[in-house]
Amino acid sequence: MRIAVMGAGGMGGYLGAKLARGGHEVALIARGSHLEALRRRGLRISGAESLEVTGVLATDRPAEIGVVDAVLFCVKLYDTEAAARLMRPVLGEDTFVVTVQNGVESAARIAAVIGPGRTLAGAAYFPANIVAPGEIAWLGRMAGKPLIACGEPGGGPSPRAHAFAQVCNEAGVEAAVFDDTERMVWEKFCLMAGSSAATALARQPIGPVRSDPDARWMLARAVGEAAAVGRALGVALPGDIEQRVLGFLDATPANGKSSQLVDLERGRRLELEWLSGTVARLGREHGIPTPIHRTVYAALKPYASGAPEGA
Repeated sequence: MRIAVMGAGGMGGYLGAKLARGGHEVALIARGSHLEALRRRGLRISGAESLEVTGVLATDRPAEIGVVDAVLFCVKLYDTEAAARLMRPVLGEDTFVVTVQNGVESAARIAAVIGPGRTLAGAAYFPANIVAPGEIAWLGRMAGKPLIACGEPGGGPSPRAHAFAQVCNEAGVEAAVFDDTERMVWEKFCLMAGSSAATALARQPIGPVRSDPDARWMLARAVGEAAAVGRALGVALPGDIEQRVLGFLDATPANGKSSQLVDLERGRRLELEWLSGTVARLGREHGIPTPIHRTVYAALKPYASGAPEGA
């Protein structure tokens, strides 16, 4: 399968490396010093798994790639529309896009740019970050979850989702297909919105947050608020989703950091508007109190565009 990875950062870089090592024709779309390193010496995965991939096309010009079978869409939430426009040259008549972004509105936002019926909803369950140009640190899998899940927005059977999952599984990336993608995306969102809020506000990885009683209370409330908003929207979330998410986070590496915490530490732009900001916005629209996410949003808002001057 010919696969373009739009946003070959932590998540996209790891998946792209595994798929390339699995024998698929992979092109990595990146920018800046990371792109230059990919061109010079290839992509290196370190941490819980060691892997080096060379000879893979890396570019910031998708027109150089040509039409592909699938696009793995892994950009930051604030780059969604711009990246969707940028990838038009790789889209053929049957090309499909798999978004594994953190938000709950990603598939719809991409479809608004490239047209309906081309995007699969997805979720990825592993922590990975760029630690140096051309190097991705992969901290290991999240217990009890596939590395990647996908399915048709709105639900229903999906031959293309099953074909993509088969490609992933054969390359050593455990993948699963979900019929109820709304529930799939919101379960991941409860995890990401909750953990991103708590770890970024505390400026601590998940280990100290989950082990401190007060920080754990904040984490649990943040997860619960996201779940309450999802239920208000009609999402069939499990009644024990809060306990499931906390149990899941208890089993993850203690040094794991949400991408929002990593971006905050490095003075980069945050996905705040599409995480706590979305929980707070949808909560207001549907009459659901979200005091934790409103507080996190207010506290981190000065950093949303990057480190403020003098910080």
